[in-house]
Amino acid sequence: MIWNTRSPRCAKRFAICGSIFDSSRLRRELADIEEKTADPAVWADPTRSQPLMRERKRIENLLADDSELARRADDIEAYFELAREGEDTEADLAREIPALVQFAEQLESKTMLSEETDPLNAIVVVHPGAGGTESQDWAEMLMRMYIRWGERQNFKVEINEVQDGDEAGIKSATFTISGDFAYGLLSGETGVHRLVRISPFDSAKRRHTSFASVFVSPEIDDTIVIDIKPEDLRIDTYRSGGKGGQHVNTTDSAVRITHLPTGLVAGCQNERSQHKNKERAMKMLRSRLYEYELEKKKAVSKKLEDSKLDIKFGSQIRNYVMQPYRMVKDLRTRVETGDVDRVLDGALEPFIRSYLRMRREGGVPAAVTADDDL
Repeated sequence: MIWNTRSPRCAKRFAICGSIFDSSRLRRELADIEEKTADPAVWADPTRSQPLMRERKRIENLLADDSELARRADDIEAYFELAREGEDTEADLAREIPALVQFAEQLESKTMLSEETDPLNAIVVVHPGAGGTESQDWAEMLMRMYIRWGERQNFKVEINEVQDGDEAGIKSATFTISGDFAYGLLSGETGVHRLVRISPFDSAKRRHTSFASVFVSPEIDDTIVIDIKPEDLRIDTYRSGGKGGQHVNTTDSAVRITHLPTGLVAGCQNERSQHKNKERAMKMLRSRLYEYELEKKKAVSKKLEDSKLDIKFGSQIRNYVMQPYRMVKDLRTRVETGDVDRVLDGALEPFIRSYLRMRREGGVPAAVTADDDL
């Protein structure tokens, strides 16, 4: 067996990771933050202390990653040295080299998350397209896919609102995925997703095409001020829905808030308390208003509209084909894999990394396969 650590793939990964860290600069920045937080006045003002704490955590994590990368590389070099001396280190290298490549890919993703909102939590909204039960079932499959992805990342996933379909699936769903850089990682998932399969709802077993849309926005924290006038809001309460059983809420605790000037809507029915549902819905509304205003300031409001394309053929960002062959292909980055089941179980990492590279480079990479990365 030959380990080619100088292959183009490995060389590119390690070269990128070698440029991630400037340890001296990071330590200077950390010392500067420590000096600022030594001032008691900073702690009296959350708008100053919270950003500093987040930045300190970010720098500490980068320095920890730097140390871990160096440790793993040194271990592999030591195994090669032992091999040159006649020791059998093949099993160790077979374990350590793939682990280092995976770690390097994770660090590469971090370098591409530099937007202001990238570190924030993600609010995900899923809607089925036209097609009734077929599309509603597909929307529920997508919801499960993102929930499983969040669980694979050890992120917290909280369902905010779900409207069940008439026969199967869902009419809409809103959920929050909480974790470091959750929004940055999922930002490229906004768009229309297309499924081709033999319909489980068609007695003739014909092949059907279904569409569903995904919209991802950052969860804005309290340090970002969004001016919302009470007279601009319409607040509706209603009874929480569900599939039945002892946990059905029999009071009008669910809340839906409409921002009248923009038409933006946020709702929550997850909590039993109307007050908590309202608080959660307001937080989601603030996030959507922030995204809306940010797009206006950047003079690219078209971007927001493009992310809400008609949910139909020709507007999709990714195809999931289960018959007559099996393949998932991203139409922007051209990354593809034949392991459809694993992707639907949350293995989105190759698609996410490729989108982030495309965003950073401002172009579309050559066609690649994601099978080796899944």
